[in-house]
Amino acid sequence: MRSWFPDREFFMRSEGQVRFITISSKVQMTAAAIALAALIVWALSMAIAGWTQYRATADRLSLLDREAKVTTATERVNAYRHDIDAVATDLAKRQEFIEDMVASLPDDVKTVENVSDSTGEAAATVDKVSLSIPEASALARIEARQLAFVENLTRYADWRSQRAASALKRLGLNPDNMIRNADRSAMGGPLEKLATDSSGGVDPRFERLGLSIARMDALERGLAGVPQVAPANVQMVTSSYGYRRDPFTGVAAMHKGLDFRGPIGAPIYAAAKGHVSFVGRKSGYGNVVEISHGNGLMTRYAHMSKFATKVGQTVDAGQTIGAIGSTGRSTGPHLHFEVRINNRAVNPRTFLETAPHVLEEIRRAPQLASTK
Repeated sequence: MRSWFPDREFFMRSEGQVRFITISSKVQMTAAAIALAALIVWALSMAIAGWTQYRATADRLSLLDREAKVTTATERVNAYRHDIDAVATDLAKRQEFIEDMVASLPDDVKTVENVSDSTGEAAATVDKVSLSIPEASALARIEARQLAFVENLTRYADWRSQRAASALKRLGLNPDNMIRNADRSAMGGPLEKLATDSSGGVDPRFERLGLSIARMDALERGLAGVPQVAPANVQMVTSSYGYRRDPFTGVAAMHKGLDFRGPIGAPIYAAAKGHVSFVGRKSGYGNVVEISHGNGLMTRYAHMSKFATKVGQTVDAGQTIGAIGSTGRSTGPHLHFEVRINNRAVNPRTFLETAPHVLEEIRRAPQLASTK
């Protein structure tokens, strides 16, 4: 190894003087080892991310393949003819699945009317069952309505997911990361499998509905956590994000937030919905409140004179969380506001100036026509 990293000597000439710098073999090997370790960590992280994406794609393709193999109208007629009681039991399980799913939906999703009747194979099943087994026609119509509801709700959830993903991209955020972070968040509990038939299986159309709802929920929760409300009077911004002359030392320094000047005691507002993860003092920041918005997003409010919230509390966008002060490393009363993604500071202006318009467009968007 030493033959690869022999002691190296460099000389530097400055203002007529020559200085010699020696880099020993040990220092070179240490630097190489650190670089190699960093490269290995990067390669592993990329491999894990690639594998996660591969599994997600593989699972989706598997589900789509199973969707293509759902029972045909003829097979359903045979099932009705073979054991009508078993069909009735399966329909009851499907209804239980639907009711559990609807109970977990946001209120604005529950209010979407589904006026579509049976289509495709479901409609064909109604016709064939009614002709072959008249006494089972009522059950066939129930099944067709269930499938129509599931298909329409799946399309609606996919549309809302696409809408949220597009909004996140406009804000410079990666929707796929939102979904991955949601999958990795702390969760647990006993395993309670859902079933849509007496054999314990799940119809792939119902399974896809569950996945579509989960994707919609993850993306919309991520969108709700985007900083969108100015934490103080935006007309009083005295220092922007980026390099500036430090007010104490006079040398160039990085400023990782926005400073809002205001009188002591002026209210400070939560920039987005989230839960309070820190309340207390931090070096340089003085009195600080930190709010976690999920998916690695966090906002920090510093130099406060007083707190109006506590750790663990859930706050809404625009809710008062404290008051402007001049604690910590401060030259006068103001709010220092930061936005961090996975603990990396980003420019808050991007969110505060863009998010309100993006979210307003979403609120004004008409309901998906295909849900009717």
